[in-house]
Amino acid sequence: MDDTLATDTARTALPPAPGADQYRSLDFADTAATLPAGQSYDLLATPGSAMCWLVAHDLTTPDVRLYEVCAQRMRALRAHVRDLFAARVGGTTPPDDSLRAVNEALTAVPTAPLLAWDGTQGPSRVRAHPTDRAVNHALATLAADAADLLTGPDAGILASCGSAPCDRFLLRTHGRRHWCSIRCGDRARAARAYARRNGGSG
Repeated sequence: MDDTLATDTARTALPPAPGADQYRSLDFADTAATLPAGQSYDLLATPGSAMCWLVAHDLTTPDVRLYEVCAQRMRALRAHVRDLFAARVGGTTPPDDSLRAVNEALTAVPTAPLLAWDGTQGPSRVRAHPTDRAVNHALATLAADAADLLTGPDAGILASCGSAPCDRFLLRTHGRRHWCSIRCGDRARAARAYARRNGGSG
């Protein structure tokens, strides 16, 4: 049931927004979206779909088992990242708890490679990703990526999709592009054409 739901949700989902190939945190923020006619989707709605997303983004391995509490943690961090992105786009101050949540994710795991000792090869430095900490590592990576986006040179082109009711984020890689996908762009153009026709006939 979970696998079927994950597959159906993935089919409904919009393609990655501009910038998602550069910033996994942007794609992470866009794992939930509002669509026309009261439709929506959430690629992290279940442990199975959340696991598919993590594996597809090289944030864990397929042998890790994800539980609902882990998927809930992912959804919670996503909400905080979205709040930070929305604040950056809108020029407002984000909620304190969103800043705190991202900083907690950043500091939840060791960032330095650990010292390991092999009986034949001797000491080496390794990045430990124990199964029980896999989600912590994924969330730390996403939090760091979001912080890099918000403080880096691309922060100024972070934008919200301009085709209501879509609520996804994108990087405005082309000056005139205000939407996250061709589907949203077509809908925005159709809405403008409809408004012009109605305005001209009045």
